[in-house]
Amino acid sequence: MDKDASYYFIGIKGSGMSALALILHDEGHYVAGSDIDEYTFTQKPLANAGIEMYSFSADNIKPGMTIIRGNAFTDDQVEVAAALALEDQVTILSYPEMVEQIIEQYTSIGVAGAHGKTSTTGLLAHVLSRIAPTSYLIGDGTGKGIQDARFFIFEADEYRRHFADYTPDYAIMTNIDFDHPDYYTGVDDVRDAFEDFGNKVKKGILAWGDDPELRKLAEHVKVPVHFYGGNSETDDFYVSDVKRSTTGSTFTVFYHDQNLGSFTVPLFGRHGILNALATIAIAYMEEVDMDLVRQELLTFKGVKRRFTEKQIGPVTIIDDYAHHPSEITATLDAARQKYPGRELVAVFQPHTFSRTIAYLDDFASSLNLADKVYLTEIFASAREQAGAISSADLGAKIAKFNGIVSPANVAPLLDHEDGVIIFMGAGDLQNTEFAYEKILANTQSNLQ
Repeated sequence: MDKDASYYFIGIKGSGMSALALILHDEGHYVAGSDIDEYTFTQKPLANAGIEMYSFSADNIKPGMTIIRGNAFTDDQVEVAAALALEDQVTILSYPEMVEQIIEQYTSIGVAGAHGKTSTTGLLAHVLSRIAPTSYLIGDGTGKGIQDARFFIFEADEYRRHFADYTPDYAIMTNIDFDHPDYYTGVDDVRDAFEDFGNKVKKGILAWGDDPELRKLAEHVKVPVHFYGGNSETDDFYVSDVKRSTTGSTFTVFYHDQNLGSFTVPLFGRHGILNALATIAIAYMEEVDMDLVRQELLTFKGVKRRFTEKQIGPVTIIDDYAHHPSEITATLDAARQKYPGRELVAVFQPHTFSRTIAYLDDFASSLNLADKVYLTEIFASAREQAGAISSADLGAKIAKFNGIVSPANVAPLLDHEDGVIIFMGAGDLQNTEFAYEKILANTQSNLQ
């Protein structure tokens, strides 16, 4: 490296890390970092911003740097070890510590939840950033920094209690569910983590009213909890007169007895309405003009790998990050709304052996909401390379199961000539998706 970095990221291609790097770059700082050599979807925005990326090497660590250490790296990682050896000459911050420094500068809204936080963060960031100066950090690798921002919107990740020390003005909590069985012992353990985070919130929490765990949490936090949902008797912010169509959803929003008006979003499924309601509620609490909110909701285009669509001939392809039964259900619900009457074909990659074991029956139940189901082999994580279960075991429980596919075997998917093919997973599923798209495009070209 020919110059020292004001901020140097160890693991800069991580979705949160890349977004944070973009924020600091936008604020005028020099930023660089390192990561694996393999291409990841997060590196294109970094490259476009002129942020230098290097292979891991102890030689990258220089005196005077402020080093942002990714959550995944232990003390014996080559660059972490080099930084610790120079700890009197460098500043070492964890990813959450750097995020907290930004939180302290603005009116901040942290979005937490076992499911839906990226979509909600993306929608809230889109709406507020088009109305007022807003910085944001989204879990799909998107980040934007504004030096004199009014708001800072960020995703607050519960995994390994990474959100434990955040102190936002507001928190949106979309749900509490037992996920990450490699870390949490059960739903009570997850709720305890959310309560700890909730007690760091300064002004108020906006929580989904249908979640019993969030109702319990409300009894143990110090700030006001405002519930949102569809129940006029128990929710503070609620929707009525919901109309769902193939172009989106329209609904009326109330705050207690106050009618805030009718809103339309180009989103599908129940979760899309709830995400919009949370955005409207935060805007209302911060006295943002509702007419402007109404206008900007209409222009939302979604976030990366959340119901991302493309068309190849008659086939519609949807790419989604869903890797938990609740997320699969929500994605299939959205697809049914947008594409009524068409065959829904789910291609799912189970993510980690422990999660597959913990949710075996729930995965089968949610996937059976599709018309046909294919699986890939289980995606192993760096922390978990093997387990006492296979995708075939999951497939045996799925009534709609049609077989195992892979990048080298996507031919079965070509049988669904007018289908909606929904790829769902958090691992390397896109390798299979891209292989299918390539063959499908060639097939369509030969037909023309």
